[in-house]
Amino acid sequence: MSTVSSERKLVFVGFMGAGKTTAAQLAAQARGGQVVDLDDLVVQRLGKPISQVFSEDGEAAFRQAEQALALEVLHSSEPGVVALGGGSVLHPAVREVLADHDVVWLDVEADTAWERAQGPHRPLAQDREAFEQLWAERQRHYLGVAKAIVPATPGVQLDSALEALAALPGGARLIWAFSASGQYPVYLGRGLLRGSFWPPSLPGRRFLVTDARVGELYGQSVEPPLGKVEIPPGEASKTLAQADRIWRGLARVRMTRADLVMALGGGVVGDLGGFCAATYQRGIRYVQMPTTLVAQVDSAYGGKTGVDLPEAKNYIGAYHQPSAVIVDTDVLASLPEAELAAGYAEVVKTALIAGGELWRQVSAGADPREPEVILGCALTKLRIVGRDERDGGVRQVLNLGHTVGHAIEAVTRYRRYRHGEAVALGLLAALRLSGQEELRQQVGELLRARRLPTSLNGVDPEAVVRATGSDKKRVGEGPVPFVLLDAPGRPRLDQSVPGDAVLDAVRELSSP
Repeated sequence: MSTVSSERKLVFVGFMGAGKTTAAQLAAQARGGQVVDLDDLVVQRLGKPISQVFSEDGEAAFRQAEQALALEVLHSSEPGVVALGGGSVLHPAVREVLADHDVVWLDVEADTAWERAQGPHRPLAQDREAFEQLWAERQRHYLGVAKAIVPATPGVQLDSALEALAALPGGARLIWAFSASGQYPVYLGRGLLRGSFWPPSLPGRRFLVTDARVGELYGQSVEPPLGKVEIPPGEASKTLAQADRIWRGLARVRMTRADLVMALGGGVVGDLGGFCAATYQRGIRYVQMPTTLVAQVDSAYGGKTGVDLPEAKNYIGAYHQPSAVIVDTDVLASLPEAELAAGYAEVVKTALIAGGELWRQVSAGADPREPEVILGCALTKLRIVGRDERDGGVRQVLNLGHTVGHAIEAVTRYRRYRHGEAVALGLLAALRLSGQEELRQQVGELLRARRLPTSLNGVDPEAVVRATGSDKKRVGEGPVPFVLLDAPGRPRLDQSVPGDAVLDAVRELSSP
């Protein structure tokens, strides 16, 4: 932490092409204050364009000037908005000082950054492979300094994101979620639930949906609701019968579209509460308040809501984005060990899809309850949903391990395995089908270390394979598509797999 006194500033960081200068100018117009663009300041002080500095003096000279000027600006007592250069976060001294400021990471995809950065004025944007490697290397630095993460996407409501940042409790962090049908804040931090945090941008009466266990632990932490429905814990409650209880509860207290539902609990509560909000009066607002690991790293984001049928999982549902997600990582301390382990399977799945820094952390044995791990998982999913809200393409990568996992759940009638336990088995099957034996062994070790099942006992493999045919991703009369993996960070969509290969992979799980 810096000891130099300075005026707290709004600082934008991000890779080349993220739009930091434009965002800073818009923010300054809204809140007042001067805009400082660090790249422009470097050019002014050195008396020549950055490309010329690189060619005549070398990158080291540029970095030296960049660091000195960044520290000068950030230590200044003048209020304002700052757009830092893309590489400013490489300097440890700059990262230290940024802890004193409100830092917004404008998160741009590598492909988009490459398109925006073309031209001779960008000396580090001449070689595509080197550019993408640089993009990947800087991600952890941006993530490390950011108090708020906002996608650098056209149509993002920057003013709303900055309002959410202003309401952020101390120590918490913000991800601004963006998709085709809605935008909303994700607040993540310790003690948010116990501190009764509530987004000031969400007025209206509130109706609580929770389960009996979570309601007893945390129900008193939310504002006294207008009404409440508690469901029995577990996947067996994700049914139309329980949805009917909630719908009728909403109707009894005369909930309207000006009001909202609080879904306080794990994935079952979130899916069920969100589905009831999506369908009551054709759609009212809801807030996800996830209390399990699987919900905090996966199911609370992206707007998928629904219930199960006896024939298959999540067959009845709707896409309905929440108005906010409030993630209190402290509540995971009260989670039973088996539930924590079940959520860990989704952590491993997400890290396999993401690769990079998240896979490095998870494969090294990071505690899944750490806020950095949860933040990395949430960011991974929200990036994917931002590109494909309704499973038309890239969002399907999130189903890695789920085709076989869902089939195992259906065959055992959702009573023998928790969702995460079934996904753990499905991941091993998917890696076998991917031909990734070494990675399969590594993942198996991670799962066993958390006491997750790595063998399928007492379940008919042929019944599991038949159940994959009911997967909701299946189109027409064709085979169900699988998500396979070439390496961490390199998933493959829409893969056709012969039935006998699937059977062999499931039988391997059943082998002693």
